[in-house]
Amino acid sequence: MSTRRNPFEEMERLFERMSRQFDEASRMWESDGPFGQWSSETESMAMDLVAHDDEFVVTVDLPGYARDDVEIEVTDHTLRIEAEHEEEIEEEKEQYLRHERRHESTQRSIRLPEEVDKEGVSARMKNGVLTITIPKLEVKEAQKIEIESE
Repeated sequence: MSTRRNPFEEMERLFERMSRQFDEASRMWESDGPFGQWSSETESMAMDLVAHDDEFVVTVDLPGYARDDVEIEVTDHTLRIEAEHEEEIEEEKEQYLRHERRHESTQRSIRLPEEVDKEGVSARMKNGVLTITIPKLEVKEAQKIEIESE
């Protein structure tokens, strides 16, 4: 007995694939003015930066990433976050009805408005939310200089 292919199932798979591709492309599109603005994938990391009196607090959404998947670097004026994880594929072949999980990576650099104490930076991650506390570098008060007369 031969099995007949259902053309509607093939069309449904095609529409699902097109929908996924449109979703991926639309994530990179930001509406900015009448014509919009194309953004890079590195900007896909949602981030809040809050300035307090003596520190900056950065909160980043990284759903699906574990603590070991994330690298943080801080220089005097720049914070760089890189996250990468890979789906582990077992040797046993599965017959997937739908397979959307895959290797993902994202990165973001942000210029900090003031110099920071790189040694005092701390970070914690809970439920896919990364919180980084960056102490500001103490700025010494300006010193008045007397002008000598000739």
